[in-house]
Amino acid sequence: MSELKRFSSRLLSRRGALALGLGALGAGALAGCGGSPTLPVASGSASASGAAAGSVIDLAAFDAVLAKGAVAQDSIVQASAWAQAIKAKGQLVRGGTDTSTLFSLRDPGTGKVSGFDAGLSQLLAKYIIGEPKENLSQVTVDTRETLLQNNSVDVIFATYSITPKRAEKVDFGGPYYESKSAILVKADNTSIKSVADLAGKTVATQSASTGVTLLKEVAPEANVQTFDDNPKCLAAVQQGRVEAYVIDQSILLSNAARNKDVKIVGETFGNSDKYGIGLHKGTDALAFVNAWLKIVESDGSWDALWKATVGQVLKTDPPKPPAIGV
Repeated sequence: MSELKRFSSRLLSRRGALALGLGALGAGALAGCGGSPTLPVASGSASASGAAAGSVIDLAAFDAVLAKGAVAQDSIVQASAWAQAIKAKGQLVRGGTDTSTLFSLRDPGTGKVSGFDAGLSQLLAKYIIGEPKENLSQVTVDTRETLLQNNSVDVIFATYSITPKRAEKVDFGGPYYESKSAILVKADNTSIKSVADLAGKTVATQSASTGVTLLKEVAPEANVQTFDDNPKCLAAVQQGRVEAYVIDQSILLSNAARNKDVKIVGETFGNSDKYGIGLHKGTDALAFVNAWLKIVESDGSWDALWKATVGQVLKTDPPKPPAIGV
């Protein structure tokens, strides 16, 4: 989660979008207060329904979104030095992750990365290059700004909350998604049902995330332990080293969808964080990406991608994307 707290009407944390559907989650739409769905181990093969074994994503629908993705006219690409450089390389280098079930997950059998963030990145690559070709470079909450600043990546799609502090170092395209915070505990935990129950408990969150700041505000008596990334926080809960994990609900949603030994409890809370597309500071990338994002939202790609990924778990209508540039 970000330090977004006071940023532009609380940048509906990586869930403004999820906030709509995630409210349903809290009510049980996603095993929010009960057990999570059991999923088989990923194999890379697709089922008749279009979902790969081990994945909750509808891969047939995901591929259909990419196939219909817009391709920019040469004149549009030529007008942007940033886009020109990417097209010359023949690929978009994305900073992100490959372990987030609904946002960016790699199938070990095929090597393909799918999810809401991954799909948007591949749509951007197709818009610039003509094909959805991206090269994924792993990032953590501690390395995102650095990788952009030293030009190791072209863009970051990684449930990246926009905050004033981060915006001093990088530009943010979008926002393209919103979400609030939630609590993840072991499936057999009965002592934590809300934020009020975190007092005196050992709670994990990601270092350098908005979770750190939020927990100081909503659960000042909690014993907070920070970990580098989501997999480490999740493992800490599963292994009983911490009693709860607080972060954006969109991230916890992926964890709960894939692991039957954990569950999301209570209602979402905190300010909404808005997810932005991380870009190099002070270049023409911002104008180019925001113009592209408006196309993705207006031509139905955003809705279709949401339905193929996050919507496979939430089972609600697609939320309205947050206003771009706000």
